[in-house]
Amino acid sequence: MGILKNIFRRAAAVQSLPAGSLTVDRHGAIITCTVSSAYPQSLLATIGHAVVTLLREARTAQMPLSEISLHFGSLHITARELRGGAVIFLLPQTALASTPKTIRP
Repeated sequence: MGILKNIFRRAAAVQSLPAGSLTVDRHGAIITCTVSSAYPQSLLATIGHAVVTLLREARTAQMPLSEISLHFGSLHITARELRGGAVIFLLPQTALASTPKTIRP
């Protein structure tokens, strides 16, 4: 739960959820971003830094992760490791949207 407190500590005001992706380097700095510029860059940087820190701590604990999937009430965050950095996908969930299902042959 500490990751939630770090990400949303400063986001007390009501605002729309981000949609898009961002790529961060090994220090958590944003390299590319497709999220709307209306969304605060500082909060995106916080998300990127938290994801990179989580991947680094997992590697230190000898539990390397290649993908992280976080489901919040209305936001789905998926992150994949990229040689120390990460690509992060942000997808808002609406009340009418169904969750993606795995299709098996």
